[in-house]
Amino acid sequence: METAKIGEAPLAGRKRTSSQTRDHLRAVLFLLPAWVLLLVFFFGPILLTFYFAFTNMSLTGEASQQLEFVGMANFSAIFSDPNFMTSIVNTLVFLVFSALIGQQALGLILALLMNNRSRTFRRMIGALVLTGWVTPEIVVAFIFFAFFSDSGTLNTLLGTVGMEPVKWLYEYPMTSVVIANIWHGTAFSMLVYQAALGGVPKEVEEAAMIDGASAWQRLWRITLPMIKGSVVTNMVLISLQTLGLFTLIFALTGGGPGVQTETLPVFMYHQAFVSFQLGYGTAISLILLLIGMIVSMVYIRLLKVKI
Repeated sequence: METAKIGEAPLAGRKRTSSQTRDHLRAVLFLLPAWVLLLVFFFGPILLTFYFAFTNMSLTGEASQQLEFVGMANFSAIFSDPNFMTSIVNTLVFLVFSALIGQQALGLILALLMNNRSRTFRRMIGALVLTGWVTPEIVVAFIFFAFFSDSGTLNTLLGTVGMEPVKWLYEYPMTSVVIANIWHGTAFSMLVYQAALGGVPKEVEEAAMIDGASAWQRLWRITLPMIKGSVVTNMVLISLQTLGLFTLIFALTGGGPGVQTETLPVFMYHQAFVSFQLGYGTAISLILLLIGMIVSMVYIRLLKVKI
């Protein structure tokens, strides 16, 4: 019987190691096209974004002829621009009322109302809510433009009860875009919470009900703590989606009237593609990315969820 020398791995072990090496190489070869696509179309643009944010890149003027590194000049100009601070406030207002209060709360309420209901009821309500989610943003913008316009559906309904028409998109532009985004995005939160509520043990809720806990106590002390991970995940996802929302706002109000609905994505578009200052606009996108990271970490820290 052949024995391995001292300090030498057994023959079977060596064969197994070489076989594992071939398997790893084969796996790498299969994954190589995906990695190449990620490097070219994902990591490549990210690196270029960081580079262009520190340049004077422009589509017009002398800067369009010669790209130069300008250091922190773009960021200094951004923080001294009063419209930037206005867009920050608009973005936070839109985030709080559209994502946190609107989509998050309404999605949870709908999921709770549909929990333990008949399949027919869930399908009917789910289909109605999902209609808004699957509708493209540009179509949603036209729907709510027709709804909020001077002679639109809402003013027509108000006129039937003797109320004066309101210029919603002019007098309450932020309210209008918040309502439109809530209608468009609530279905995602509803689906997340439906899946989470399905994992809550019925025995725990029944025991709490027998002990005399009210519906609010069961929700606050049992249901929400047990789905805390889903709550954080949903908050992060809808917040990032809301922070980057552009098409709906731009098509509905264009950031106006004035700058009343000019959130950071709209402000970035105006600077990059209306004023043609691409380096300036790219720097704004990095600030938007930083805000998204901060918001996500705040959620995780406040709800004390491990990642």
